[in-house]
Amino acid sequence: MSSVLDQRPAPAVAGPRSAPPRRRTRVLALPEARWALAALVLFLIALPLEVLGAPAWAWGPLFAATYITGGWEPGWEGLKALKDKTLDVDLLMVVAALGAAAIGQVVDGALLIVIFATSGALEAVATARTADSVRGLLDLAPTTTARLVPGGGEETVAAEDLKVGDIILVRPGERVGADGQVLEGASDVDQATITGEPLPVAKQTGDEVFAGTVNGTGALRVRVERDPADSVIARIVKMVEEASESKAPTQLFIEKIEQRYSISMVIATLAVFAIPLAFGSALQPALLRAMTFMIVASPCAVVLSTMPPLLSAIANAGRHGVLAKSAVVMERLDQVDAVALDKTGTLTEGTPRVTDVRPLPGSGLHEDGLLALAAAAEHPSEHPLARAIVDAARERRLPLPDALDFISAPGQGVSATVAGRTVQVGSPARLPATTGPASVAVAELEEAGQTAVLVLRDDSPVGVIGIADRLRPDAAATVAALTELTGRTPVLLTGDNERAARHLAAQVGITDVRAGLLPEDKAAAVREWEGEGRKVLVVGDGVNDAPALAAAHTGIAMGKAGSDLALEIADAVVVRDELATIPTVVALSRVARRLVIQNLLIAGVFITALVAWDLIATLPLPLGVAGHEGSTVIVGLNGLRLLREAAWKNPIRRGAA
Repeated sequence: MSSVLDQRPAPAVAGPRSAPPRRRTRVLALPEARWALAALVLFLIALPLEVLGAPAWAWGPLFAATYITGGWEPGWEGLKALKDKTLDVDLLMVVAALGAAAIGQVVDGALLIVIFATSGALEAVATARTADSVRGLLDLAPTTTARLVPGGGEETVAAEDLKVGDIILVRPGERVGADGQVLEGASDVDQATITGEPLPVAKQTGDEVFAGTVNGTGALRVRVERDPADSVIARIVKMVEEASESKAPTQLFIEKIEQRYSISMVIATLAVFAIPLAFGSALQPALLRAMTFMIVASPCAVVLSTMPPLLSAIANAGRHGVLAKSAVVMERLDQVDAVALDKTGTLTEGTPRVTDVRPLPGSGLHEDGLLALAAAAEHPSEHPLARAIVDAARERRLPLPDALDFISAPGQGVSATVAGRTVQVGSPARLPATTGPASVAVAELEEAGQTAVLVLRDDSPVGVIGIADRLRPDAAATVAALTELTGRTPVLLTGDNERAARHLAAQVGITDVRAGLLPEDKAAAVREWEGEGRKVLVVGDGVNDAPALAAAHTGIAMGKAGSDLALEIADAVVVRDELATIPTVVALSRVARRLVIQNLLIAGVFITALVAWDLIATLPLPLGVAGHEGSTVIVGLNGLRLLREAAWKNPIRRGAA
């Protein structure tokens, strides 16, 4: 092998499993957060002074400062929108607060300003956090890499300056600097961030590698095949951003409703005030009727019709380990009619484990003896399969003899001297003597979707060990419950190989399997279903799932092992990795939706009756306030029913019962 393939790990490079530092915007770096905090502090200082009867000069300036700090930004944005002939709801909120102050309700107006400013700050923080995660994804690719130059030397260059055709050197433990093809060398590459595969993949001459993936114990010489701006990891960022923006039409629809409502309310209030004046009414009665109209026509009950059921459902789901990021998410879960599930880390636990130990006839070994022999040889290795074998031996509390002369060959396996005999553990395709009973055992394990590891002693096969990513205990029941809820069997989307994917799918009752998918392929499949009119729920856990999570109608991330990007992009997070909570939260969202409809009917009846009373006859202001507040309380209490423990109905347990 050429001397260029230096096996020395770069001293500044973190280990294979380390993650780059995460970019995170500080909350107080956002102007919305600073202004909201200032308004809140001023309000909390002024409120006790006013309540305790302090003179107006003590609390008045503080409330005035609250109005300014919390209201100037939305007010200014509203004025700019008004200049563009758009009546912004932000401006109406500020005007309402000032109107409250003008008629002596200074505290109420200040509280409205504080709540409004805090809401804007929370929205800004959420937006910044998502942007941080998307930008942080680019940190998976190294900023610099070693480029080989004619004559055998090398130079350190910025990864973004690489050109197609450049040759780069990737040492053990380093992240690959660009998408390319291996020209020389062999190693195991952890590409879980791209494909979601639970185990490192053996790479040798001619194989493709991706920017941001982590090289194992061998050195690789790679020819750059794609411009860094067009790498798979860069395309993931682009797709996530585009898919997130594709949800904007829903937001635009909400803004249109707000615009029409705001204009209608202003016109109606002015009409209620002006028409009586035109027919000779006195100013005070006309003003009182208009004020009463504004109160009873206020959409408070309508707003509460939606929020308490959805927020109660969010709180109940949160108690059971499912965090929905907004009320909109809970509402969208109700609309789901198709489900796409990731394999590794979602239906499975995401960690390879020994599932089968098969000593071969004539080896003189039993299961524990074979496992101890393999674990002794693998003990110094850092490979995930080696760790699985060693962990299995420890779980059985097997004594491990010392191993000498340990050698690791990337893509092949390890060898060591154990009890005076040479032991080899590795890939059946790369080790000799895979014939007879050994080949039969290997074929059976691979047919069952497991990774087969061959154990040789003095060049003779003595056993085969099966390793697989273990299925979650509630996976099959979850698939069945989701099928019942949506009327369609979920689809399996995975970057893993076809055989392993289909074997797992058969275990849980899934028939539609899409295997060997890159992140862009997963997102394309989701967009195709969405284009057919389906409301797709995607459940995943890794960076490779992020584009599909963002493209989906609703995305849920598994929380324990989920990547930062998947957790940020997803609409909801299963904190405890309990797969069975997914159909439960979908069922809960449907109950919340029914309560929303009930509340809207109640609110509509109250508003219609009170407005008609005020316009046709004379509705006393105190009675109008009582009716308005009464309807608000009724719909609020109705929505809070979902806080009860009984509202969390697990369809899996109910089906089992």
